[in-house]
Parts: sequence; C-alpha cells; structure tokens
Amino acid sequence: MDRATKTGIWIIATGVIVAFLYVGRGILSTFAMAVFLFLVMEGFATVIDNWSHTMRRGGARAIAVLTVLGGFVGFIALMAHGMSQFGRDAAEYEEKINALIREAYGLVNMSDAPTLTHLLFNAQGQRFFATIANATGDLSGDMVLIFIYVAFLFIAQSGWTRKLDNIFPEHDKRAQVREIGDEARRSIETYLWTQTVISALITVLTYISLLALGVQNALFLAALIFVLNYIPTVGSIVAALVPPLFALVQPDVPAWIPGASPQDTYIYAAIVFGIVSFWQFSIGNFIQPRMMGESLNLSALIVLLALAIWGVLWGIPGMFLSAPLTVLMMILFAQSDGTRWIAILLSADGNPQGKGGQSVAVSTAKDYGETE
Repeated sequence: MDRATKTGIWIIATGVIVAFLYVGRGILSTFAMAVFLFLVMEGFATVIDNWSHTMRRGGARAIAVLTVLGGFVGFIALMAHGMSQFGRDAAEYEEKINALIREAYGLVNMSDAPTLTHLLFNAQGQRFFATIANATGDLSGDMVLIFIYVAFLFIAQSGWTRKLDNIFPEHDKRAQVREIGDEARRSIETYLWTQTVISALITVLTYISLLALGVQNALFLAALIFVLNYIPTVGSIVAALVPPLFALVQPDVPAWIPGASPQDTYIYAAIVFGIVSFWQFSIGNFIQPRMMGESLNLSALIVLLALAIWGVLWGIPGMFLSAPLTVLMMILFAQSDGTRWIAILLSADGNPQGKGGQSVAVSTAKDYGETE
C-alpha cells in the first residue's frame, strides 16, 4: 500500500470517528462522564483503603460512593441557595449594573446607554442564555443516567479480569494489554483525584478570602470555582474572573474600603481579583505539579486545542473531560508504530507511553516544565 493510499485511509477514518463522536455525543458523553466519575470514586476508595489497615475494600468503596453522592447533593443545594439569594437581591444588582453601563457609555461619550433588561432580552441575549440553559439542562437531566451507569460499572468490574483472559488467551499479549490498561487507568485516576483535591483546596482558601473581603454569596461563588477548576487552563482563568465581576456589581461596598463611594467599587473588585488570582496561580503552579506525579504529559497548546475540540464535539461534558480523554488517546496511539508519531505530537516532552505500556512519561499537569 503506497503512502497516498494510507493518507487517504487516515483522513477517511478520522472523519468517520469524528462524525461518530459528534452524532453519538448524547450517549457517549454521558457514558464517559460515568466512567470518569467511577474512576474518581475508585481513586477515593484506594486512598481510604491505604489509610485504613482494618477496613475492607468494599467498605472503602461504600464510603467513597456515599461521599461523592453527598458532594453532588450538597453542590446542587448550594447552587440552588445561591441562585435564590441572587434572586432576592435582583433589583439592587440590576440598579448597580445599569449604573456601571451608563458610566461605561459616558467614558466613550456615547448616549442612550442600554439597560440590563434590554441586553438580556434582545435577540442576542436570548440566544446566548437559551444556549447556556439548554446545555445546563441537558447535563442536569443526564445525571440520573450517569449514576445508573456508575452503579453498573461497579457491578461489572468483578468480571473484567475473566473477560480479558478469554479475549487474549496468550499470556504475553494479555500481560501487555493489562499493563496498557493499568497505565491508562492509573494516569486518569491520578489526574482526576489530584484535580479534585486541588479544586477543593482552592475552593476553601477562596471561600475564606471572599468572606474576609465581604463578598456577598461567597459560598455560591466558591462552589462555582470548584467546578470551573476541572476545566483545564480556561477554567482557572474564568474562576479568577467570576468573583471580581460579582464584587463589581455588588450593591454594597464593604465599609473597610476607604470612603466606600461608588468609585471605590473598581478598587474593591481589583482587590478581590488579586486575592483569588493569587490562590489560583500559587496552588496551580507550585502544589499541583508536585501532587500530579506521572500523569498527563500534555503540552499547554495541546490542552487548549483538546478543550476546544472536545467542547465542540460534546459540549460542557467534553470540556470537563478534554484532558483525560486526550491523555488516553496519547497512551493508545503510543502502542503502535504506525500511530506513535501522533502520541509524540500530543506529548509535552516528546516521550509518550512506550510500546507495550512501559511508561516514560514525566510529571506535568498544565505543562509547568517540571520533570522527574
């Protein structure tokens, strides 16, 4: 087979795979979320099992599942409480936002400044919020199905070893496949578990800081930051911008701001931005790379491209899963001589997983340049 024929086959196969991922996004994205939630629970159970020398694996799994489910219920309750609190103060927020809009138009010598109501309910605003509402509604509606998938994954995992033995009767081939699978699972579990711990640490420190600064509805904003930190790179940036934007439109500026006049709102928002950004930057650059261990080995450019591509294919679930899905692709591509060049392009240091599952990866969560 000549090179041109191989190239044509690659192009057609890639198009078919992308089309399959897009057309089947409703099923595939839900199942992928369930698999990665299952891995988070298993990683948590492993930590509990390592800490406790008396508890059995089943008990550790039960605690892990209940903790994660409790976290989901608590998060939904926090979001509902936060939205209701914003709803009670909606009139004051709208008045403050309208004043900021008039001030912004005045700076550029423009008259007829629109109101918040006009911006939200014009054609562009309606389309924007309809898109966000549909995506959020679809994700919320899939949560029950995700938990059902997770339950069946726990039930089915006991038979995976026997099925693997039957699929690959040759010992060497079976050992190679098992090693590849263990490496992929270990890398993804490490990423998801570490991301959860890091997000929780940033959330707690940010919540304390927002309370000290006098930002209203600090618990709601902290919960939002926890979720945003699961989105690579862009999520951290948005998480640093959300609290100062809410501080900017907050009806009442805390009394500790000198003068507490409307002009001091910008100073207050800048202080909030500086504190929140400090936690995002310091923990993301110094603590997270040391906790991640052998994990992603993806360059920052690949992380951004993966975020955009998976976001287009699967929407919000794709954005959350873009990094682990891409590292899984890198591990699989590295096992074949014909596709190893793709794994090399995806990797940060040019050394993806070696053939046969032997790891030569280095530690990097967000391409901070740290090697083992």
